[in-house]
Amino acid sequence: METQQQTWQNMNGKIFQHSIIQLVEEAIIREQANGHRLKVCVGSDSHVYGDAINYATAVVFIREGKGAFTFIRKEREIQNISIKERMLNEVNKSVEIAYAICSVLDAYGVEMEVHADINTDPDFKSNVALKDAMGYILGMGYVFKAKPYAFASSNCADMMV
Repeated sequence: METQQQTWQNMNGKIFQHSIIQLVEEAIIREQANGHRLKVCVGSDSHVYGDAINYATAVVFIREGKGAFTFIRKEREIQNISIKERMLNEVNKSVEIAYAICSVLDAYGVEMEVHADINTDPDFKSNVALKDAMGYILGMGYVFKAKPYAFASSNCADMMV
């Protein structure tokens, strides 16, 4: 899968040369050896800049009671699309990563959630994609979270996009 070979970094900008699968497995082994109980949350966000859309996908490791750390992937695409299509592109990027890492998480007993940067309030434009996003994520068998509980997308990815 091409995504696995793309560049990942941490929140400080340190670049990693390994695939997300290898980064996730190494992080789990290290953190569990230190006695940490983990949960992973995957989410994406995007911002439009003229005819370009910048995307960021975050893989957030939560250490129960001991903070968190994140791996980030950034992408830029030239396209002119609707808000619904952009929201579903974000969800697709998150699901793609969730699918890539789910077997590693399962092997080590780590729970995962997929976060969508979509507002549950119908007064917000992103809400137009809520039902489709929820169906896609739940249909893939993942735990679904939307705003205001979707911090992996609305906070972590948002900071880096």
